[in-house]
Amino acid sequence: MEHFEPDKQKLILKEYGKNIQRLVDHITAIEDRDKRTQSAYTVIEIIKQLNPTIKQENDQKLWDDLYIMSDFKLDVDAPFPMPEKELLGKKPLPIGYPKGEVRFKHYGRNIEKLIEGAIKLEDDEEQEAAIIFIGQLMRSFHSTWNRENFDDAIILDDIKTLSKGKLHIDLEKVKENGLFESNTHRDFKPPLQEERTNSKNKRSNHNAKRRPNNGHNKKRRN
Repeated sequence: MEHFEPDKQKLILKEYGKNIQRLVDHITAIEDRDKRTQSAYTVIEIIKQLNPTIKQENDQKLWDDLYIMSDFKLDVDAPFPMPEKELLGKKPLPIGYPKGEVRFKHYGRNIEKLIEGAIKLEDDEEQEAAIIFIGQLMRSFHSTWNRENFDDAIILDDIKTLSKGKLHIDLEKVKENGLFESNTHRDFKPPLQEERTNSKNKRSNHNAKRRPNNGHNKKRRN
């Protein structure tokens, strides 16, 4: 015949175990507020000792859990206010996703954002450099998706479609100079790459200035 505990304790937060729950029930029933507050701080320290991986910034979570385990009945002078009981179990607000479908899924939404940024460029040279950079990215994406029957005209048509005719570059110029090839030199650089290049040039110039010239430069013998 099975034996059941008549006063089986209900664990509100199972991760803390029965002993912590008993302590919380005990301090909640203490009548003296100062003693109740002091006991609550003691329980917090016990939890930290039992869980040494808990960081200092998680103190608010520990106090929130203490309130939850007391069924929001613990009245103490705590460093953090008691959370609202109504918030427990409340469904989080839905995450907003970008509206509208991606026109060409093999390019992705980031290409559309780059095109939107290129349209806003007022300098013609900067805009052309941006178009070349975008074209190179689109070519790499397109070649992964479809390696056969590839032509730069396809990329230009897609740029024209995505920009609603606001971005244009001469097709013959692209083909003759191989502008959409990934190994082609381009003046347009993403901001981070440009900063690294400038920093590297500054270091090279600085080292050149520090290099002493003692007049012992050797001439190459024929």
